[in-house]
Amino acid sequence: MGEKKQKEKTIAQWKKFVVVGACVLFVVLMIVSGMGFGWLSAFSVVKPGDVAVIDYTVYDAAGNPLLTTDQTLFKQAAAQGKGMLYSKQISITSNQSLAHPLFPVEVYSTSSGWGDKFALFKPEYDAMSSGIVGMKVNGQKRITIPSSSSMTQVWSPEMLKRNGMNLSDINVGDILTMAVSDNPEEMASNQSALTYIRIGEISQKTDEGAVVDFGYPSMDIRVVSINGK
Repeated sequence: MGEKKQKEKTIAQWKKFVVVGACVLFVVLMIVSGMGFGWLSAFSVVKPGDVAVIDYTVYDAAGNPLLTTDQTLFKQAAAQGKGMLYSKQISITSNQSLAHPLFPVEVYSTSSGWGDKFALFKPEYDAMSSGIVGMKVNGQKRITIPSSSSMTQVWSPEMLKRNGMNLSDINVGDILTMAVSDNPEEMASNQSALTYIRIGEISQKTDEGAVVDFGYPSMDIRVVSINGK
């Protein structure tokens, strides 16, 4: 008889554990269903062909930020009197090479507000596009942009003068705002050709002119959201 009661008591305890476990599972399911499916994005990664929204900051060779989507960083630079451009977040397709020479992004500056468009060149866009593959939402990293000799130009004294500058007045390290186009021939022959801005730096200076470098070696990127294909 005592053995039978002990067995019944054990069964009753197991039933109690099962009921409690079911209640806990029910509560967990209720919480998860209330969260929707957004929480799943924390575990997903950017796959080739996905469209992702990203934050980014572009740096010059000295490590100074030139263009950013970070409002705090932009406001700090503005307060210090540093020239920096602000951009909104951009959407890019991962692991997909840009079909055009440049990718225009609207930018804001303290001197002219919104309106100008900045030219991200194809190597920069492609580095961003391939760099985000495998990243999670809120993941961030610094990527290196391949260097290219096409990112430099030699400006003769005559070219400088046409742009309102004298060779004697500029020095290595000076920053210039330049106009670039995805159609240089049209830009050379047509003053109303569509142009975009680019920030260049005087990297060399001789009697023959100045070398302007408008390539950027690195940028920080952060994945804001992954929107699938």
